[in-house]
Amino acid sequence: MKALLQRVCSSKVEVEGKVVGQISKGLLVFIGIEKQDDMMSSDKMVKKILSYRVFPDSDEKMNLSIRDINGELLIVSQFTLAADTKNGTRAGFSTAMLPTEAEKLYNNFLEKTQSMGTITESGIFGADMQVSLINDGPVTFLLET
Repeated sequence: MKALLQRVCSSKVEVEGKVVGQISKGLLVFIGIEKQDDMMSSDKMVKKILSYRVFPDSDEKMNLSIRDINGELLIVSQFTLAADTKNGTRAGFSTAMLPTEAEKLYNNFLEKTQSMGTITESGIFGADMQVSLINDGPVTFLLET
C-alpha cells in the first residue's frame, strides 16, 4: 500500500461539480492499493499516517502528528500510485489490486481512521474526481507498507 501525504491548509474533492469531501488544516492522503495488500497492511498504514510527524512544533521542527494538532484527513483513492513506472514511458498497472477488492480495503481504511477519532472526509472510490488543495510548506511524503 502506498500513501502520498500532503500537508494542507485546506483541501476538497469534487465529483460532477459537487463537493463530496472537504477539510481545513490537516492531511490530504492519496491511497494506492496493490495486489499484495490486505487488512493488516491497511491497518498498519492507518497507524503510520496518524502518528507520522509532519506538523511543526513551537520550535518549527516537524515533531507533531495529525492527532497532536487535532487535524483533519481527506482520503482519496488513487490507483495510479500502484503503477509500475520502472520501464518505458507508459505506466503499467499489473501491480494494482482489482477495483472490487481494492474498494473493500479502501473502505476499511476510512472506517479505521474514523474509529480512531480523526475527522475524516473522503472522495468516492473509482470516481473521476477533481482535487483542490492549498499545500502547506509544501510538505509531501510517500509512505509505503
